[in-house]
Amino acid sequence: MSLLWPVASPVLWFKEILEGIESIHIYTHIYRECRIIRQVVFLRNNFIIEQQPCTSMSHPAKLWIILKEHNIRKLDLPHLIPGTVEELESIVKETFEVDGKFTLHYKDADFGEEYFSLTSTGDIKDKVTLKVVQIIEPPTITLTFSDVDSSLKSASETLVNASAISETSSVSCGTSCSSGFQDTVILSSPEHFSRRLRRWPTNFSVPHFAYDTELLLASGNETFKKDGTKLNFTSLLPDILEKLAETIFQYVAYPTSAQLADVAEALVQQHPCLKEPGSYNGCYGWQQRLKYKMGNYRSKLRGLGCPELDVNSLKRKQAHEKTPSKNLKKPRKAEVNYLPPHPQGETEESLEKERLELLDEVKERNNYRIISEKMAKTFSNRRQEVVNLAPPVNDFRNRWPVLFDAAQVNAEFQCITTLQLETTFAAQLDRITPQLMTVFQKKGGVSGQKLAHHLQIMQEAESDVKVKREAVLRALCLYLGEEDGSLIREYLDIEGDDIQRDLKKHTMGIYVINKENGQNGHYDDIGIFVEGEIVIDNIGTLAQACALILALNLAYPKELKDYYEFIQKVLMGLDGEKLSLKVLGLKNKIATG
Repeated sequence: MSLLWPVASPVLWFKEILEGIESIHIYTHIYRECRIIRQVVFLRNNFIIEQQPCTSMSHPAKLWIILKEHNIRKLDLPHLIPGTVEELESIVKETFEVDGKFTLHYKDADFGEEYFSLTSTGDIKDKVTLKVVQIIEPPTITLTFSDVDSSLKSASETLVNASAISETSSVSCGTSCSSGFQDTVILSSPEHFSRRLRRWPTNFSVPHFAYDTELLLASGNETFKKDGTKLNFTSLLPDILEKLAETIFQYVAYPTSAQLADVAEALVQQHPCLKEPGSYNGCYGWQQRLKYKMGNYRSKLRGLGCPELDVNSLKRKQAHEKTPSKNLKKPRKAEVNYLPPHPQGETEESLEKERLELLDEVKERNNYRIISEKMAKTFSNRRQEVVNLAPPVNDFRNRWPVLFDAAQVNAEFQCITTLQLETTFAAQLDRITPQLMTVFQKKGGVSGQKLAHHLQIMQEAESDVKVKREAVLRALCLYLGEEDGSLIREYLDIEGDDIQRDLKKHTMGIYVINKENGQNGHYDDIGIFVEGEIVIDNIGTLAQACALILALNLAYPKELKDYYEFIQKVLMGLDGEKLSLKVLGLKNKIATG
């Protein structure tokens, strides 16, 4: 049975129907303003009022849809605006082929044309503006578990093979980097996740904030691009600063002012609505907020037992150092893993047991795999000793004799800085050698005369990379006004005891024992000494020794201050933000030469 109601008032008509029927169970869904009355089932009298449109209000509607910043479309709704948000979203998705999940925002005239989340279609009317806001879902991470023992075995076999090959072959670093430098394979293990794996990035990537924060920032960026209005971000500060501090700590615990400036600039570049009026660069206030936020964030982590921060707590300082800034222990040479926590499940007692087992393994032969595993496992224990105790080199060598080997020094340096020591040193030195030769040739006076000898060696040793690198390093010392004899102690046909007595007169350096009537760059022995004691000997080349000495946790001698500053900050790119005038001048000449 089909009933049509009068046009005047469907509500009154419906009321009259109900008053004439007793005990009627009605299932109805009446939309806002009675746009459509759906099927009403009268159970007792067994008749059906079929769905009929309310003809008095069946006027078409038009909506203004903003899909993207440069994609604005018109949506025609011939049967009025749907009764639910879900139906409207479905129409938008089908009409404009919108991919992925999204939500609709509408422009409210009562609040200065600001956008609000659409929760009911009753909030909108004909010719209103809607904006499609994509929902960014977090990435899905899939973990694949494999047998740890087999993984370690496979990695160790690769390490042993690489070590065997490197003893007889050279490393190729471009067209000229060849002999004397070995690739070092660092054995990674599943329990070593507590270490930092990356250095401070060249371009800081702003992290994703909470979902509601991202929505407000997206809306604020659009408004800023439209009319330059900046966002009132007071309510967003806690989320933004907390997430930025967490991301910064993944790289460094004590960021420099330059690093904080990088973060602030990246933030306002990605979200221009956060620029501050009155600031000379629009982000100086953010830099200051991050500075204080990092201090609070460190305090929180210090209370949770983070060793890199706990080492500077007042309870661990001596009586005469009971101030927060006194004798602050933090990275000085761009260490990434300065004081990492112990591997999960390990304690000082268990790692000390591993160290004692290492002393026995050193006496065995052909067990490089086991030694590498234990050295990787006890890395945090060694850093605790170096940072907290600063033992003399001789005592440290007695506790960790296996560390004083070229391959292990490379592995330790990579754990600390994430850089491969020898290969990076060789590649960078070969890269700038042509520019250095041009700079050396322009030097006049007495220094120019001293450099002429080494320039001649460089030109004659085009085919001998070892000799050429040595000549470049010696000439670099002379150009910076420092004697190459302070860097390299040369001996010829003297007894070992005499060498030891002479080395005790110097703090640290490299020694070479020349061959009788030998050629340039060819020696009977090359080694490194510290505090008068030979710590590493039988090094392949002098350039290799110059690289290995960088791994020592020592203050550089004053007579070689500029040389080591150039090698560390310019050549290796470690903490190169602040340079002395002499080193900065040489760096600029290389860049323009």
